[in-house]
Amino acid sequence: MPNIQHKYLRPEDLKRLANYRFAVQMMVEGWMSGKHRAKGRGASSDFLEYRQYSPGDDLRLIDWRVYARSDRYHLKTFEHETHLECHIFVDSSASMGYRSGGPMTKLEYASYFAACVAWLVIRGNDRASLQTFDADIRSFMPPGSTRKHLDGMLNLLEHNTPGGPTSLPASLEKSHHLLKTPGTLVIVSDFLSDPAALMQSLNPYLHRGFKIVLVQILDPHEVDLPSDGLARYYDMETNEHLLCNSETVRTAYRQRVQEHRAGLRALAMSRGIRFFSVTTDESYYQLFDALSE
Repeated sequence: MPNIQHKYLRPEDLKRLANYRFAVQMMVEGWMSGKHRAKGRGASSDFLEYRQYSPGDDLRLIDWRVYARSDRYHLKTFEHETHLECHIFVDSSASMGYRSGGPMTKLEYASYFAACVAWLVIRGNDRASLQTFDADIRSFMPPGSTRKHLDGMLNLLEHNTPGGPTSLPASLEKSHHLLKTPGTLVIVSDFLSDPAALMQSLNPYLHRGFKIVLVQILDPHEVDLPSDGLARYYDMETNEHLLCNSETVRTAYRQRVQEHRAGLRALAMSRGIRFFSVTTDESYYQLFDALSE
């Protein structure tokens, strides 16, 4: 195993670690080193209420006396518990498979990030769900808080592969009924779509009280078009192509990308949605810092 200090773990280092779970753990522990550890929920004398058991909950929290009386599984909750649910949506469409020669594809970067978020949420004794999507919902794991549930999420993300075309608004509409309890919704995507349509599709979640975080993942060459001279560019989702000289379009291309990112950020801020944009050669730690604020 390579000798990599937690503090300096970079995206390219993750590819050198053969064990996916170990790589995610190293990244989470690296970020948390030197930070104050949050207190777990544990037991409390300030009983609040019972809630019905959901798949993925810790079986140790079941009140077996209530089960003996009602033949139903219920868990005790306490006054100081946060009841956080974090729902993680990962765009797994064809465009997320793009890689310009950097350390990893957009999808690999997004999947590692989603795995770390799930690890941090479940480590805090809260519940995390996971959905991968392209034009349709490809997979969905309901909220859970056990180590077994986390293992299932990591396994899904480790084997996550690019699918077909993207339709984020359509996927968000189909997903709305799957999320029973409002919580924090983290959507990880390249967001190469109409910002207004995206925001429109998020309205039902906002009306239900979800806190929404958008994390845009781009390849460095998507932000700063390289000087390749005469080149043919392909759309990874439609296979349409365009032959042009990169020197003649670089300035206009950069401006359009900047406008698109700025437009997403402005629309998100106007609705109380948090928006972050990074490229696949950037550290994950800045995202963790921003999410923890």
